[in-house]
Amino acid sequence: MTLRRKPAGIGRRKSAALLLTLSTAVAGAALAGPGAGVGQASSHREAPLIASDPQVDNTDLYAFSSPDKSDTVTLVANWYPFQEPNGGPNFYPFATDAHYDINIDSQGTGKPDLTYRWTFRNEDRRGDKTFLYNNGVVNNLTDPTLLFRQHYTLQEIRAGHRPVTLVRDAIAAPSNVGKASMPNYGRLRNQATRRLPGGGQTVASQAADPFFLDLRIFDLLYGGNLSETGHNTLNGYNVNTLAIQVPKSALAYRGNATRNPVVGVWSTTERRTLQLSPGKATPTGPYVQVSRLGNPLVNEAVVPAGLKNAFNALPPSQDHNQPRLVGRVLDPEVPKLIQKIYGIPAPATPRTDLQEIFLTGIAKAAGGPLAVDLNSQLLNKDIDKRRFVPAEELRLNMSTPVTADPNRLGVLAGDFQGFPNGRRMGDDVVDIALQVLEGATPGHLVQALAAGDGVNGPGRPFTGTFPYIALPFTDAVNQAG
Repeated sequence: MTLRRKPAGIGRRKSAALLLTLSTAVAGAALAGPGAGVGQASSHREAPLIASDPQVDNTDLYAFSSPDKSDTVTLVANWYPFQEPNGGPNFYPFATDAHYDINIDSQGTGKPDLTYRWTFRNEDRRGDKTFLYNNGVVNNLTDPTLLFRQHYTLQEIRAGHRPVTLVRDAIAAPSNVGKASMPNYGRLRNQATRRLPGGGQTVASQAADPFFLDLRIFDLLYGGNLSETGHNTLNGYNVNTLAIQVPKSALAYRGNATRNPVVGVWSTTERRTLQLSPGKATPTGPYVQVSRLGNPLVNEAVVPAGLKNAFNALPPSQDHNQPRLVGRVLDPEVPKLIQKIYGIPAPATPRTDLQEIFLTGIAKAAGGPLAVDLNSQLLNKDIDKRRFVPAEELRLNMSTPVTADPNRLGVLAGDFQGFPNGRRMGDDVVDIALQVLEGATPGHLVQALAAGDGVNGPGRPFTGTFPYIALPFTDAVNQAG
């Protein structure tokens, strides 16, 4: 099946129920993925090729109106999953032969109108003198005791324009070696946070993995009787994070966030081929896209194993031309698994509601089953709607007011600032998924699954200011002794 450029009309249901169904179904797709090694989470090690290349493995993407600066949007993307804090002596640097990108589609074409691109270089002062990452206490990024540090350049790339360098050769916050070496990591991260011309700020840092779930979901969906819940599998692990906060006008089409408030967001990593020789790896050839992430859990559980590598290389503008991918959205695997194990009937297919949330965003003009205007670029007044194509992106309506009381269940709890209208760090996409997949509506949960996975928040609380993500863990994950 190939999607048309503009979906045809479909019978409408009650809007709230549809929104819930859509958001939950997207999140719930995580249930379908097989666990491997230390497991798979939102987008951790989700495809065969990227699982063997953690430096460029994009694990999570967040896009939300900043709670303390409502005229700005914060974008956070994470890479390099399952970092055991005591990972010396080399710890966890960003790759120096890669492009780390966050892309913005403000017109609904599936192509980036704007890309924020980070590239890195190493400053390695160890040579043949020492194996140590640091040879003394590190209180500042420029301390001579820090023997390995990374510098980055951030560019703003707009279609049809020359790239603009926003930050040149700034120092990233290092991996957190431990309390003896870095007694105040927050100070280092503050020093690494850079102001941007025209407003905004950015930081490159290590951080506590903000995603949370119990991965025993793969053991016959929590033990077959919901007995295996309440353990946050990712608690204690770190990731590498890139965060940027910019005025909403910087993202909106024609710079007008009032007339054009909706943007689609996805992150990608591009890497060059490595030519190996004894004791050496030399980047060669052009950059190739190796990782991609919009909505959480899509490549983990919606996309079948045989297409996962291809999905990571695919631009969103081509999604609607991939009938096998679209077919998995219309007939997802997760509800069938739940029916098989718990006897809860799967909703009827085709799931045109999922098609709308994944590929077009939710709007009356999308011609889908929803009767509300939430987060499709079709809501932008100044775009050429003839150029709109269905594309898998995390869509954010920047005009949705910031709530003072966010609910982890997002739309399911009537909090329309939550996922799938962008994604905040506290949105519990796994629990939302379980409920909506089984037909829950706002205020009417499926009681048999109401407790979800018993993990309702991250191992380390988020902060109230940029970059919001918690400082990295330093204690060993393995507490077995």
